[in-house]
Amino acid sequence: MDIISLYHTEIEELSERRVGLWNSLSQGRDPAVVEEIKELDARLDELWAMIRAERARIRFGERDEIVRRARAEERLERAA
Repeated sequence: MDIISLYHTEIEELSERRVGLWNSLSQGRDPAVVEEIKELDARLDELWAMIRAERARIRFGERDEIVRRARAEERLERAA
């Protein structure tokens, strides 16, 4: 299984957990539940960012290689 699929699997699991927590909040406010929802939201944001970064890496290549090419192009422009 590729890394993006693993991220999506974790996102689905965390999202289901978050739905359960929101349902429990409908019964009454609990600070522990609110804090756990915040933690889940932060992790979900992190996972989505990781997916975007992985897709960019797949599409454009490794970051170090992109920087190396950009610096080479910059040197060529200065030399011209």
